[in-house]
Amino acid sequence: MLSVLDIFRIGIGPSSSHTVGPMRIARTFVRALAKAGKLERTARIAVELQGSLALTGVGHGTLDASILGLIGFAPDTTCPDEAAAALERVRTHGRLMLGGRQDIAFDPATDIDLAGHVIPDLHPNGMQLEAFDADGAPLSRRTYYSTGGGFVASEAQLRRKPKDDRINTGTRVPHDFGSAEELLAECARTDLSIAELILANEDAFRPRERTLEGLDRIAAAMDQCVDRGLHQRGILPGGLKVARRAPDLWDKLSANPQSNEREQLFDWLNCYAMAVNEENAAGGRVVTAPTNGAAGIIPAVIRFYCVTAEDDACGESRRTFLLTAGAIGLLYKQRASISGAEMGCQGEVGVACSMAAGGLAALWGALPAQVASAAEIGMEHNLGLTCDPVGGLVQVPCIERNAIGAVKAVNAARLALHRPETDARVSLDQVIETMRQTGLDMSSKYKETSQGGLAVNVIEC
Repeated sequence: MLSVLDIFRIGIGPSSSHTVGPMRIARTFVRALAKAGKLERTARIAVELQGSLALTGVGHGTLDASILGLIGFAPDTTCPDEAAAALERVRTHGRLMLGGRQDIAFDPATDIDLAGHVIPDLHPNGMQLEAFDADGAPLSRRTYYSTGGGFVASEAQLRRKPKDDRINTGTRVPHDFGSAEELLAECARTDLSIAELILANEDAFRPRERTLEGLDRIAAAMDQCVDRGLHQRGILPGGLKVARRAPDLWDKLSANPQSNEREQLFDWLNCYAMAVNEENAAGGRVVTAPTNGAAGIIPAVIRFYCVTAEDDACGESRRTFLLTAGAIGLLYKQRASISGAEMGCQGEVGVACSMAAGGLAALWGALPAQVASAAEIGMEHNLGLTCDPVGGLVQVPCIERNAIGAVKAVNAARLALHRPETDARVSLDQVIETMRQTGLDMSSKYKETSQGGLAVNVIEC
């Protein structure tokens, strides 16, 4: 089993697969050089970005992320201002402090190859790194893959088939499950809610207090991202000239004392979701939920619903929400994919909508079967959603798509609660498998390559 704290990770924008993943890969490669005693002998590093990482890498910040990873930056601790300063030093001086220890010459224009024509057979997000000594002799060459949501894998790991179609991390949990059917059966057997069952499983990874601290840290980071996005104005970087809209909407809602009434639900969810994804587009700190491109949906729903009567944040309800949503995210990660380069946007916004719907249903007192039904509805009506970012930027249609996804999630939860437990005609397992098959059938031009859809039909200014 994976941990829910693997599903929710703090990182930087604009993309978990194209920014967070490559940063982690580059950092891992350098640490492997150091472990093998080859770092001090390294005089040159060559990076080849393959497939989707190359085709939308410039707009997704993949080149900068790769450089930062080589220097030693980690996504969860990176300060955007410090990262910007480090990148400026590399571009100004043409040198890079590899792993913070080994000074080498580095020119992004020649040392990073955008090999969009290379389509890896294991995953569309391939990344090959090579190290050379001062005489040009090769020291190491490794290929990795950024598999979505900040997860990464080596070539050897992806070629090694998991047993019983399951991801094996070596951690045994008290309530093992590999499908929604097994999860619901275990809930019925133990008389536990999904959140309670997942929390018991998390005890196998770390002490209970550390898990609760981790969940609170994730919720706080989501809140902080919303708050930043509500007050940062201006034009988003990248050349599309997209203006931040969340602050103006926030001002309008805040000016009306009655604006928090439930009939203005859409406005509030739109505001919160766009605030997060505008921050993501600007390279700010966000939580993969389960990806950066879909990072606004869960925080928006949590921000609106996980509060007390006095509008203060309610820690217990946020934990319940994240544990339940995390369980649903684990199912998608283990049985399909959360990578836009594999599944299209149904694997990002669709999965986030499904997770948020299940989390909200649990918060409203839904039984486990109703939680699964809410998650199923959330995905069913995102099936086939393409990933076609204009200009390779995580802006159009990504920002508004998160706002729409948040509203869909709430409606999915409501529909599930109004439906009898036994009345569902489509199971969560069936919709996850349908998403997987749809993603496999989807043309590659609609899977984070900017070679189809809006990306080719919108005239860039």
